[in-house]
Amino acid sequence: MSHTAHIPSHRKPRRSASKLAVRAGVAGGVLSTLAMAGTASASPTAEPVAETTLEMPVLDLDLGAEVSSAVTTAAENTRLAAVEGELTAQEESARTGAAAEAKKAKEDAQQKADSEKKAKEEADRKEAAERANRSSARSTLATASAPASGSDSGSKSTSGSGKSTAPSQGTGTVTAPATGSAAAIVNFARAQVGKAYVLGGTGPSSYDCSGLVGAAYRQAGITLPRMSQQQSSFGTSVSLSALQPGDILYWGSKGNAYHVAVYVGGGKFVGAQNPSTGIVERSLSYDKPTGAVRVL
Repeated sequence: MSHTAHIPSHRKPRRSASKLAVRAGVAGGVLSTLAMAGTASASPTAEPVAETTLEMPVLDLDLGAEVSSAVTTAAENTRLAAVEGELTAQEESARTGAAAEAKKAKEDAQQKADSEKKAKEEADRKEAAERANRSSARSTLATASAPASGSDSGSKSTSGSGKSTAPSQGTGTVTAPATGSAAAIVNFARAQVGKAYVLGGTGPSSYDCSGLVGAAYRQAGITLPRMSQQQSSFGTSVSLSALQPGDILYWGSKGNAYHVAVYVGGGKFVGAQNPSTGIVERSLSYDKPTGAVRVL
């Protein structure tokens, strides 16, 4: 028997390849499991992502028509804005023009009022001067006619008839004949008898009532208003029982007369009556006047 037969060997027994492979597989599995567990514990559990599919809308538009409509609308809006602007400008211009016209009209009215005021003041001044002249003329006429009146009233005819030679002047009137300015007025009025009556006529071939009276007074250098209404209130009122030649007779109311004539003495008047009679000399009893005014 060998000396070494009972001595155990100190070398490790050899492992088979299959066992090593199994061990390696087990170790790898464990390591894989641990790695996955660590990853799972380190990262929160992610929710599964749901995939969504987006569908693009289908455009079914006529782009040409849309663009054309937009352009047309923009052009129409521009035109309307231009028209509105023009209307606004016209309105502003009209307001400015109206204000200017109103201002001018006011200025014209003021100028007219001032002119009328000056004209009235001038007319009043002339009328006052004419009245003063007429008063002077009346005083002169009264002084001149007084002796003649006295001699006429006292004179008698030496003939057998015994009648007065003074002309009759009518009941209630002065007996003095017309002299001076009154004579000029009376003589002119009588000289127009037989001429035509024409409305608006002022001579020399035809007259209306106020035209005849105005023309007669111009012979004495006196200018009367044109209308009968004004002539009837131009002088001083006198009674019909105290008329003198040259007085103005009127029919209607004073200041609103519709007819005028000239008293010529002897209870008669000369007037432009109407188109059918023309200018005539008539008695006061033929058409009694309403009143009378004395200018001289």
